[in-house]
Amino acid sequence: MTKIQRSWTQNRDKKNEKLAKIAKFRLEKGSKFVATEDIIQVLEELIDSGSKVILEGDNQKQASFLSQSLLQVNPSRVANLHMIMSSISRPEHLDIFEKGIAEKIDFSYAGSQSLRVSQMLADGQLKIGDIHTYLELYGRLFVDLIPDIALVAADKADYQGNLYTGFNTEETPTIVEAAAFKDGIVIVQVNEIVAELPRVDIPASWVDVVVQADKPYQLEALFTRDPQNITELQILMGMMAIKGIYQKHQVQSLNHGIGYNTAAIELLLPTYGEQLGLRGKIAKNWTLNPHPTMIPAIESGWVESIHSFGGEVGMERYISARPDIFFVGADGSMRSNRALSQVAGQYAIDMFIGSTLQIDQFGNSSTVTNGRLSGFGGAPNMGHNPGGRRHATPAWLDLKDQTDPMAKGRKLVVQMVETYGSNKKPVFVDSLDALKVQQEAELANVPVMIYSEDTSHIVTEEGIAYLYKTSSMEERKQAISAIAGVTPIGLRSNVAQLNALRSRGIVALPEDIGVARGEAKRSLLAAQTIDDLVEWSDGLYQPPAKFRSWS
Repeated sequence: MTKIQRSWTQNRDKKNEKLAKIAKFRLEKGSKFVATEDIIQVLEELIDSGSKVILEGDNQKQASFLSQSLLQVNPSRVANLHMIMSSISRPEHLDIFEKGIAEKIDFSYAGSQSLRVSQMLADGQLKIGDIHTYLELYGRLFVDLIPDIALVAADKADYQGNLYTGFNTEETPTIVEAAAFKDGIVIVQVNEIVAELPRVDIPASWVDVVVQADKPYQLEALFTRDPQNITELQILMGMMAIKGIYQKHQVQSLNHGIGYNTAAIELLLPTYGEQLGLRGKIAKNWTLNPHPTMIPAIESGWVESIHSFGGEVGMERYISARPDIFFVGADGSMRSNRALSQVAGQYAIDMFIGSTLQIDQFGNSSTVTNGRLSGFGGAPNMGHNPGGRRHATPAWLDLKDQTDPMAKGRKLVVQMVETYGSNKKPVFVDSLDALKVQQEAELANVPVMIYSEDTSHIVTEEGIAYLYKTSSMEERKQAISAIAGVTPIGLRSNVAQLNALRSRGIVALPEDIGVARGEAKRSLLAAQTIDDLVEWSDGLYQPPAKFRSWS
């Protein structure tokens, strides 16, 4: 055997050579700080064409100054970048592809940019590596998508370059660690530079460049739902979910997806849930962004703990005043962590309940539809039955196959949808649009959000399908059809089939579980308006202006 002769510090040496090139831009010799107006030149010196660049752009917190600066680099100096992003959220995230600065992207969610992603893909203006779950993307940062450059955002830096991320820590430490410990370059935009930080969230030794942004980084109130927009149909579905799933299975730890369906449940816990005598028995421990619609449940003693993926604009003062519930530092600000909340959501909770845009006849679901390449974020992490779980809870054990001595329990994965979406198109379809998108985007896999095998329940305005009880795919299709309303899938069900499923407990209509349709009124909500949420919070919740009825 021949021992190779080489330098084992090539990456580190290359990094040091690059950093030496920007010494002239340092505000002081040896410091980490560069002037706001010099950032474009700094980026041109530090980023090589073809580099892997991770740009912080998660659901709420955007490294907006750095993304706008990246758009202004000279494409003759910086081109064909491989971008890695949790969420494609801002116009310049895609503008860089039109200018040739970037060429390829790995991402998890596209949200507001989903239509444009689809069109640019069709036009050949970008290439997709893969559409990931959040945890999958974070994991690959430490394996085969190790970033050469990390562009992130923080609230404050001290004079040494230590960082404070406050309520919106989110994914920043994960991104920074992947780059910092593999000789990548970490560039941070901060809102302000101070002598002393409230706490140190990321040490200066992980950071290479700090720049004060021209304005604070962008934050979005993505998880705020105005109670006045919750419909009586959604209230009926919420009542069915509470009685037919939460109570039935003794669900104590859970995650709610974003939407009015789950907001209805949150506002029904202190009223309908109280009528059922469920306080202290269900919905105690949460992995959840700080939904304002959780305030009444917190204030009425339903909630023991909430660990959050990120913050929510307007909830800062309320969270600071409720450290018994939220994970709050001695400085008074919450410590959110997107990666750890995803891990908790995957392994530590009894149930995930969320919504989707399409469900096929077999029970597969996706938010990727024709002309809209939205991705799916963390839902596949939350919405599957993880094989590595070993700890038992009453809800987990309740789905266990009692006929098999070696059977494990099972996580509840619930899809809660109205049979027709807001676009007036049926949610239940024979075949997912995702199949066509796979072909158009030349993806190796169909972008399914949650697979049929993982889905344990579906709730619609018609009733609940307890899919975990089905013994065959044909029976599963019948159960889905039975609660699919007047969609083409639903019209395949007949009375005899429905009654047979009801008799076996595979399908339950509202009356089967003692839910009175006539009681599904808005008066049952613990809060009718955003104003009511402010009152419940003793004035601590400060909703953004667009949600204030008095604005």
